Order: sequence, then structure tokens, then C-alpha cells
Amino acid sequence: MIDARLSLALDGGGLSWPLDGRIAVFQPTTAAALMGVPKDRAQILQGFRPDYDAWVTCGYDCAVAPEGRYAAALVALPRSKAEARAMIAETMQCVDGPVVVDGQKTDGVDSILRDMRKRCAVEGPISKAHGKLFWVNAADPQAFADWVAGPALTDGGFWTAPGVFSADAVDPASALLIEALPEKPGKRIADLGAGWGYLSAHLLARPGVEEVHLVEAGHMALECARHNVTDPRAQFHWADATSWRPDDKLDAVVMNPPFHTSRTADPGLGQAFMHAAAQVLHAQGQLWMVANRHLPYEATLQTLFAKVTEIGADRRFKLFQASRPLRKRG
Repeated sequence: MIDARLSLALDGGGLSWPLDGRIAVFQPTTAAALMGVPKDRAQILQGFRPDYDAWVTCGYDCAVAPEGRYAAALVALPRSKAEARAMIAETMQCVDGPVVVDGQKTDGVDSILRDMRKRCAVEGPISKAHGKLFWVNAADPQAFADWVAGPALTDGGFWTAPGVFSADAVDPASALLIEALPEKPGKRIADLGAGWGYLSAHLLARPGVEEVHLVEAGHMALECARHNVTDPRAQFHWADATSWRPDDKLDAVVMNPPFHTSRTADPGLGQAFMHAAAQVLHAQGQLWMVANRHLPYEATLQTLFAKVTEIGADRRFKLFQASRPLRKRG
């Protein structure tokens, strides 16, 4: 979708890249081909580890944050309006030429376009495939100073950032899971999909815990977790939780796995977390997890663990304990 709009803009639509210099591409999904961006001049700025790895595999120069100055930039809008604003403000601080903004209507591109027109001259837009692309050729970075946002301390006493899951308050599913955990969950534990570190912080307050591995694919979320979890027993891993493996098998896994891909419910994502949990636990290891009530996870857990028990629930969530992962015989 971004490729169709970008092609129209570059092919007679009035947009052109500078003749030289690097082009920053902020947070593109792997669905984008970026055919209109010279590959040898592009740097992909992507904080989601699976997408970062995919772009590296495609041969792109990648980073998680801007590195120096750029001649131009292409911003792929995220769903979060606060995150989108922060990304645009960051872009304006490090780009000398055109800043191109692209997004779907469902991701709020019309609202961002209206807001930007109040602050600077905007070219375009190009409308196609239920989205819009527009650009700014010259803008005062100070015009977007109030959009700047990053990790910050909330009124609740924890650090979060725009776009991070449960940025405004403790997620109720995670709070429910903490209440259900035993006093001594184990010595070596992994928090898969650790987010900004709520579960891990509570685990480290339990007796007998020797190490907690915070595994999180979102780079910004993990940076927030580093602020929230300062215990030396914590180990931080910017990694895809579905493929991460520890050096040695673990006693326990706790998790509140994601269940959405973009706006679409995807039970397969949570199921992939369960498979990962079974792989990282030792023979007597235990998994504690929370899930939305409507998700069909019980059958998957029963194929992966010798014992599966529902240990609690409310009208929105259900809690599971699973123990003794089953090993496939080859």
C-alpha cells in the first residue's frame, strides 16, 4: 500500500529525493517493498525485532534509532497517535530535506495530516489504497517540539513511552496473573513478552529468585523496562520471544502473550509463545500465563505439557498453570 502511493508521488506527483545523502525509513513493516527508495542509500529504523531481522536479511542497513543526519526521510505511521507524533518530531530533528509521511486511514493519517498543516506547509497528499502520503520540504523542528516524547515516568511510578503496550496503566491481565503466582515461582525464570517490566519487577520481589530474563521484541518497551527493573538479577534480551532460547533450561516462564497482529486477532501468536515456553523449560518446569477468555489456548497447552490447569478467571481473562513440557521423540 505504501509502495503504490510512493510510486505515484515520485512519478509525476511532485516528490523527489535529494540526489545524494542517506534516506531514513522509519518503522516500515515487512509488507513494504520500498521500490521507490534507493536501497544503497536507505537506512531502516525499526525497533520491532522480527521486522528488524527481516530487513537485515533483505540486505538493508538497519538501526533502532537515528544515527546522525539524513538527506530525507520516509515515516510509516504506527497506530498510536502519540507514537506517530513523537516519530515525526524525532524525524524533523535529524533530516535536512523532505520528510514524507505515509499511513492508512485506519491508523489516523487524516488526523496527522490536519495537525501538520497547522504547523507547516504540506505537499500532496497522494490518496490511494485507503491511505494517504504527503510530505514536508522544509519545516522548523521547533514547530513540533511539543510532539517530542520518549521514556517518561508516569503518575503510577513506572516508565513507559508512546506506542508501548499498556503505556498508561498496569495491564489488568498482568495484575491478575501476579496475584495467582506462588510465593516461590522458581530460581531461573523468563518473562516472555516482558513489555515495560511489570511482571518481572514483581517476580524479583519473590523469595528464592536468582535470575529473571526479560525477553521483549519492542526495543522501546525494553528500554522502559531497564528503567523499571534495576535489580542486578534481571537480564534483558531484545529478541523475538517465539524464537529466543536461554543457555540453560529454566524453572519457570510467566507471560501475558500478545494476541493481535496489527488490528486483527491472531491466536497463532499466543500459541507460538506457548511453544517457545515449552522449549525453554526443563523437564519439571512450569508455565504461568494469562489470556483473554475467548482465545482457544487450552488445546494447544495440552499438546505441549503433561499437566494443564485453569487456576483462575474473571469475566475477561483466564489463568493457566502448565507443567512438565512434553518432548518430541525424534
